[in-house]
Amino acid sequence: MTVALSLAASPRRRRLPAALPWLLIAPSVLLLLALILFPLVFALKNSFYFWNLQMSPVPMGYIGADNYRMAFSASFFLGALRTTVLMTLVGTAVEFLLGLGIALLLLRNLRGMRLTRVLLIMPTTIAPIVVGFLFRYMYDPNGGLIPWLLQSAGIPLPAAGLLGSSSTALWAVLFADVWQWTPFFAIVLYAALLAVPEDVLEAARLDGASAFKLLTHIKLPLIRKTALIVVMLRFMQLFNTFDLVVVLTKGGPGASTRTLGYSLYQAGLVDFNIGLASAMTWLIVIVVNAIIGLFVFFAFRDLD
Repeated sequence: MTVALSLAASPRRRRLPAALPWLLIAPSVLLLLALILFPLVFALKNSFYFWNLQMSPVPMGYIGADNYRMAFSASFFLGALRTTVLMTLVGTAVEFLLGLGIALLLLRNLRGMRLTRVLLIMPTTIAPIVVGFLFRYMYDPNGGLIPWLLQSAGIPLPAAGLLGSSSTALWAVLFADVWQWTPFFAIVLYAALLAVPEDVLEAARLDGASAFKLLTHIKLPLIRKTALIVVMLRFMQLFNTFDLVVVLTKGGPGASTRTLGYSLYQAGLVDFNIGLASAMTWLIVIVVNAIIGLFVFFAFRDLD
């Protein structure tokens, strides 16, 4: 009798309201939307006002699109945009290629690969600000490890040091970012490559396919979606680079390493020009979304 009652009651317990899952996740979704929308709406509103915290704790007057015109007329914004795009494109490409190479190496059953996989993820667990201080000491022209290695290899260095010369400072900052985030690409691509069916690879090998053809005609097409997503995520992260710049160079020498993230910090938290910083925020949002929109349209349009 007890078994029969329990069996009869079980279907009732399974009949949950169709809207229950939505109700359960609604608080989290609403909180997330609030955390995203409020700063954007706040910045949009104040981008049309003159507001400098050195002069007033509240907006001082409506000025229309003057903040946007000021952002475009200021050479530092357009220069920062060029620097950011260059750093982002080069950094993402280098990190992807190095990460793919490491992922392919991890697939081999070489001695010590288990320990290598454990150690590989460590750089990504370090805060970028800490990575900045680490490389700041490693770039020190008076006893830093990296200048010593380059000089030992016979490579000439600028008199002002790697971070003090406008010809090398940006690449020095980018090298620190590559060191930290290449393992991110390697781990994700390694996981994707593990999911490639072994029977497909074996059939291609029996047909005489070389290792290069296996990579270009089978492995890369099968992991393409994962690779594109991780490239898109890293592109957005690198586009907003701030921590390494503020620790290593503070945008210098001159404006050679001034990124959009650092320019936004300079306008809002150093010059206290909230109106200009708000306008720059929305310009960055528009630029990033336009680039990502084009990337998604062209990269994902022929995928299922």
